[in-house]
Amino acid sequence: MEEKKVLEKKEISKLKELRQNFTNLTTTIGNLEIQIMNLEIQKDKLKENLLNLQKEEIVLAKELEDKYGEGSISLESGEFLPIK
Repeated sequence: MEEKKVLEKKEISKLKELRQNFTNLTTTIGNLEIQIMNLEIQKDKLKENLLNLQKEEIVLAKELEDKYGEGSISLESGEFLPIK
């Protein structure tokens, strides 16, 4: 059986430093992944809001067309200009 060998203090210190750096890095990566997940959730909610706004715009455009006919609206003056 071989005799036990003891590592030098600087070798042990370097191993501990590497292990701590690995732990810190994996924690940072985990936190970053959580942030990415939260951003993806926010992005999905914003996409849903955008789709809802587009649907509302289509409904309003149809209501205005039914009421005023085909044409364009000036938002600055509030005037409707019919297509001739």
